[in-house]
Amino acid sequence: MSATDAGSTPILRVVGDRILAGDTPVVLRGFGLGGSLNMENFITGHAGSESQTRRALLRSMGEESYSRFFDRFLDAFFTDADAAKLAELGLNSLRVPFNYRHFEDDAAPFEIKESGFRLLDRIVDACARHGIYTILDLHAVPGAQNQHWHSDNPTQWAAFWGQRQFQDRVVNLWERIAEHYRGDPWVAGYNPVNEPGDTHGSAIGPFYRRLEAAIRAVDPDHILFLDGNRYSTQFDQLGDPLPNCVYTAHDYALPGFVDGGPYPGVSRGQHVDRDRVEETFLTRTAYMRETGTPIWVGEFGPVYTGDPERDEQRYRLLQDQLDIYRAHGASWALWTYKDVGLQGLAVVDPASEYLTRIAPVLEKKARLGVDSWGSTDHGVRGILDPIERLFREEFPDFQPYPWGAHRWIHGHVRHVILAEAMVDEYARRFEGVTPDEAERLAAAFDLENCLTRERLADILRADSSAR
Repeated sequence: MSATDAGSTPILRVVGDRILAGDTPVVLRGFGLGGSLNMENFITGHAGSESQTRRALLRSMGEESYSRFFDRFLDAFFTDADAAKLAELGLNSLRVPFNYRHFEDDAAPFEIKESGFRLLDRIVDACARHGIYTILDLHAVPGAQNQHWHSDNPTQWAAFWGQRQFQDRVVNLWERIAEHYRGDPWVAGYNPVNEPGDTHGSAIGPFYRRLEAAIRAVDPDHILFLDGNRYSTQFDQLGDPLPNCVYTAHDYALPGFVDGGPYPGVSRGQHVDRDRVEETFLTRTAYMRETGTPIWVGEFGPVYTGDPERDEQRYRLLQDQLDIYRAHGASWALWTYKDVGLQGLAVVDPASEYLTRIAPVLEKKARLGVDSWGSTDHGVRGILDPIERLFREEFPDFQPYPWGAHRWIHGHVRHVILAEAMVDEYARRFEGVTPDEAERLAAAFDLENCLTRERLADILRADSSAR
């Protein structure tokens, strides 16, 4: 258990289709804390995966500057002031993604590092002081549980599902985490695997049952928040619901993507209005209603373009989603709390020394469409057109998991090949940085140095007051 004083606060539990604190129903409403304990390129500005970036930065900065940068970055990204900000908005929860590498080295499997608990405890305790529940989310596992960058995957192959040792390591890690937080009422529960991408769909159900039994043997009380397969959209491979579990849908809406159209209007060839948004939500959460279990939307939210008219449409989309969730009693976690400008409530100041330093990298990433999330292909159509044409002509039936040939091609060309080529370009921006300068750069992520997306804050306050 962390240093949090539990007091008389009851541990949350599932009863039927509700989450209860004692006898009081609780609807969890909050953010995901992307980019901190699991770095993502569009959130913090680097290219490629976290492990690639960290290796390159260590080479570029040297050990002392590297250590000082990341110590300050992890301290600054979420503090007591950030927890107070969530409470001021009327929110009551925070989903905390983390990378297994904070707890275990690949060179020393099964040896759990206590430093990982210190990082999580800081966030859990800060939230508890402000009445905020935390959901602990293992966002990147050994071998990668899905095909994309956010599982710290530099390829498009999810090896986790075919390797027993990777699965054993995750079970071992969750046993230690469950032991550590056993009895802590401000931990709402454990989200053991983010957005699974089990290609064949045969491993996820048995693994969840094995993991649930292992955690319950250590901690019988905390809720498990279990994501569906195919990036938390598919539940038919999970079987009957497990006890004291919440099943998690992710509910990104087409008009909220970077290439989304007007709202209401046509996005990717589909007309999307409020009714269609609700229909999609109901489809994605059908398993929960059929099994009589609670609904938790673990991720959703639009990206913002900087164009006032388009962004106002995205705020309208967000308001409609919040209204729909409220009407159906669904809990939710909006993605994401803090970033360099795409989605966050707290946004790193564009005039900060950090963003000024990496501005050429951000421009090149945008021009080449390197980030999988929040970038377009406009600058690389000359590369993609002949490849896409070739696949249409030579491999018309090729539809790789999870989203088909078009996104598979983009994944390889833009988000693997070009992203990897840019990893060192980002790292070179930090050559010669002294340890003191490194700390100053990382301090850009401190809330007091960030800007607030006030329109988003107003929407969240209004939603809280409507309850």
